[in-house]
Amino acid sequence: MAEEADGRFLDLRHEPGEPKPQFERTLRLRRLAKLGRMGLATEHAPGVWELNERVEPTLRELGERGDIIRTMQRSLAADGLERDPLTFHIHKTVPAAPVTGRVLDKYLANELGDNLTVVVDGIDGRTHHISNIDPRQLDDARIGSVIEIGRAEASARPSDRAIAAIAEDGIYRPSRHLEQAKFEGRVPGGDYEGYVDAHVRRLEALRRAGIAERIDADQWRIPEDFDKRSAAYDAIRNTQANIRVITTFDLESQITADGATWLDRRLVSPDASDLAPAGFGQQVRDAMERRREHHIDHGDAARQQDGRIAYRRNLLATLRGREIARAGSEMAMAKALPFRAAADGETVSGKFTGTVQLSSGKFAIVEKSHEFTLVPWRPVIDRQLGREVIGVVQGGSVSWQLGRQRRLGL
Repeated sequence: MAEEADGRFLDLRHEPGEPKPQFERTLRLRRLAKLGRMGLATEHAPGVWELNERVEPTLRELGERGDIIRTMQRSLAADGLERDPLTFHIHKTVPAAPVTGRVLDKYLANELGDNLTVVVDGIDGRTHHISNIDPRQLDDARIGSVIEIGRAEASARPSDRAIAAIAEDGIYRPSRHLEQAKFEGRVPGGDYEGYVDAHVRRLEALRRAGIAERIDADQWRIPEDFDKRSAAYDAIRNTQANIRVITTFDLESQITADGATWLDRRLVSPDASDLAPAGFGQQVRDAMERRREHHIDHGDAARQQDGRIAYRRNLLATLRGREIARAGSEMAMAKALPFRAAADGETVSGKFTGTVQLSSGKFAIVEKSHEFTLVPWRPVIDRQLGREVIGVVQGGSVSWQLGRQRRLGL
């Protein structure tokens, strides 16, 4: 009909004499009536219709949305779940507010695509469909893992900090910046003019956003909170997702785990306002109650006379230590190498040989010739696989001081 329309107008007043054209006309009129109810067509006179200029893109978007909804329903059905489609949230961009929930599915949007789409059963009682995710960010996220996904945090750029530092009484002068850059001599390649010009181009972008004001060629007025406003501007424009894998263990595994689970971290935090009383939020509430009873049965918690639950002191650290000791002993048998737990405040060194996923989190395996240990993992260490590393263990985390790879000397 779009191809046959004359300036978006269709005239179907004439009824053909042949049965087949009559049937096709009837179909067209019934379709136009449907489009009219959708606001995509208007009947100006009996049999005379005007198609909305957005009829094709709107129908295409509706078709894509229908495909996405069916995909989300299949993802839920694979886990034996059913959710009201009214609770489905299809994100066209990275969610502005972080979404926390269980991974139901992750897949390539098409055969030629480089990015992944993830379906998340949120603790907010909604099911989320989020596209254009870098596959590397979902490497550790298996089906059933709990993740948090939101926009990558934007901090003040070095250029913004430099502008704020050079400014005097709220006025930034490129000429003064050029003098200081030449005096310090720290610009790579010695292109001082290009260095300062890059800062001016940044100010021009911020001027269009209403953050900076150009007074003349050598004067820019910047506000007192320039760093914060420029970072907030970048955060709004940032379309890159930040994904944190909270745990790779599903709820059922966490209920009886010997380590410090996500459920435990929620138990020791009294605020449960982010858990909806429906969907995955309600499932988390139920799992927390069963985890609480598990702790009572194993002596890690006690029910007081007023009904409140008192947990063992340093519950998370105690559970984490137990799991590390148990996992280390099991790995020692397979490696034929003694395991030694790292003490808080200890400096650990050795070769980084791999990682292991525990309910307490992800841990790096650091080996020496006579023993190995498990220490908290951080993304920065992945590039050091097979190399010598050194770090200080503190409070359930580690500060890595990455060293050089040892080589055999002849």
